[in-house]
Amino acid sequence: MSGPAAGLGIALLENPIQEYAWGSRTAIAELLGRPAPAPRPQAELWMGAHPRAPSRVRLDGRRVSLIEWIERNPDAVLGAPVRERFAGRLPFLFKVLAVERPLSIQAHPDARQAREGFAREEAQGVDRDAPERCYRDRSHKPELICALTPFRALRGFRSVAETRALLASLDAPSLAPERACLAGPGEQALRDFLAGLLTMDPERRARVIEEVTAATAGAAEQPAFADVLRLLEERPGDLGALAPLFLNAVLLEPGQAMFLPAGELHCYLRGVGVELMANSDNVLRGGLTGKHVDVPELLRILHFRETRVEVLSLEGGAGGEAHYRTPAEEFRLSRFEVAPGAPFASGSDRSVELLLCTAGDVRIASAAEVEPLALAKGASCIVPACAGRYRVEGEGTLYRASVPA
Repeated sequence: MSGPAAGLGIALLENPIQEYAWGSRTAIAELLGRPAPAPRPQAELWMGAHPRAPSRVRLDGRRVSLIEWIERNPDAVLGAPVRERFAGRLPFLFKVLAVERPLSIQAHPDARQAREGFAREEAQGVDRDAPERCYRDRSHKPELICALTPFRALRGFRSVAETRALLASLDAPSLAPERACLAGPGEQALRDFLAGLLTMDPERRARVIEEVTAATAGAAEQPAFADVLRLLEERPGDLGALAPLFLNAVLLEPGQAMFLPAGELHCYLRGVGVELMANSDNVLRGGLTGKHVDVPELLRILHFRETRVEVLSLEGGAGGEAHYRTPAEEFRLSRFEVAPGAPFASGSDRSVELLLCTAGDVRIASAAEVEPLALAKGASCIVPACAGRYRVEGEGTLYRASVPA
C-alpha cells in the first residue's frame, strides 16, 4: 500500500471506561495520567468497536465513533482481506483490566452457542441491554490476558483427584453429596459436582457456608483454603467461593499471558493486565457476582475436563516485535519497545492495528504523514490498513492488537 487514503491516517483513540464494582480506583486512572483515586471503581478500558461502548477516533478536532469510521471506509481502515473475512467488522476488542476484587466465576460460549443463544434471546424479546441478557451479540469470545502486574486467577478444572483430596481434608460434612459425585469418572464427575454445588437448596447451602468458613479459617496455611476464606469474605453466602477447591490457581508474572478458549470456567482474582479477545461481550456467570447468574446455561456451555494450565511467554519476531502464540483467528497480541536510536518499523503488508502505550513517550508516523502522532503512557491509536508502513521512535513500551494474516 502506497499511503493513506484522504483523511485516513493514524489517529488517536478516546476510549470508554467501564465502572464495575470489582475494578480499581487507581490503576486505570494512573495509566491515563488522571487524578487518582477515581470517584468510582474503574474496571475496564475498552479499545475497539463493540456496539455497547465503541472508541471514538479524533479527527481534526472532531470525534467520530470507530464503528462509524469503519462503516464509511471498510477497506481503507480494515484492509480488504479483513473486511471480507469478518463481514466489515473489527474482529477484536482490546482492553486494560484492573482487578481489585474478584470477578464472577464465568465462561464464554463458542461460535455456534453464541449464534443460537443470541437468536433465542432476540426471539424472546429480551432487551440487549437488559441485566438478565446473557448473549449480547452473535460472537464467540476466546480471550488472552497478559499481566502488567502480578495477576492472580482461577482457570480450568483441577484433576478430580486433586479436588477430591482438598474436599476430604476440609471438615464440611454437609458437602458429602458433592464429594460422592467425585467418585465417578472424570467429566461426568465434574459436571455432577458443579451442578450440585451451584444448584444447592438454600438451607443446605447455609450449613455448607458455615462449615466451610470455620474449616478454612482453621487451615489458612493451605493456599486454596486461604483463597476460599477470602472469597467468602467478599461474597458471603455464595458457594462460588469454593472455586479455589476445583479450579487451578494461576499466577502470571508481568509479561506472562494465558489464552482462554470457549467453555472454560475461570475467575480473575487480582491484578492489572492487557486483554485481547474476539469482539464480543457474551458472559455466562455462575457466582461471585451481583450481576445476572444463569447456572443452567453456564452448565450447558461448559467443557468439563481436567485442565493443565499453559502460561504463555513472548516469542521473538522480526524488527524487535514479540508476540503471544494463540489459535485465535480474530486477534494477535504483540509487544515491542523503542529506545533512542532503536526505533520500530512495521512491515508494509499489514491490516488494521490498535497500539497502546503502557510506558514512556513515543512518536508514530507513516511514510505519507508529515507530522508524527505523539503517544504518551496510557494513550492509544488506530493504524488503518491504508496507512501502510509506519515507524515508532522515542522511548517506551507498546502493545499491538492486530489480525493474524
